[in-house]
Amino acid sequence: MKTFLHVGCGPQHKDHTTSGFNTPEWFELRLDIDKSVAPDIIGTMTDMSAVETSSVDAIFSSHNIEHLSPHEVPVALSEFRRVLKPDGFTQMVLSGTLKAAGFAKVASKRREHPFYDLWAVASVSERDDTALRSLASEHFPG
Repeated sequence: MKTFLHVGCGPQHKDHTTSGFNTPEWFELRLDIDKSVAPDIIGTMTDMSAVETSSVDAIFSSHNIEHLSPHEVPVALSEFRRVLKPDGFTQMVLSGTLKAAGFAKVASKRREHPFYDLWAVASVSERDDTALRSLASEHFPG
């Protein structure tokens, strides 16, 4: 069984994530700062020390990063990277999650060794492919 970390879960469970995670094949591990929502782990996106390194296959985090201060975003994303297994959080999962969250257009990029990182731009409004590629080229590494 694969495990996904539901970051900032609030009172929600996996049936309020994506249809891909809402299956018997996925075990949900809930993390939240608010103990009253009964998460499996109490913590924040910037300090997930209670989550073992390389222990989850995927992360679901919806409407959380925008609540961080700009200097906290890299810390949270580093924590996401730390807890993911080497083959977790794939380009396909990231793109699918953004689309399932309601983004009209998504472009993504994956880099292998030595970077092992994922990049995505997502647009709420429709954009043609040329405009999306232009946006991606402004933000994605070479």
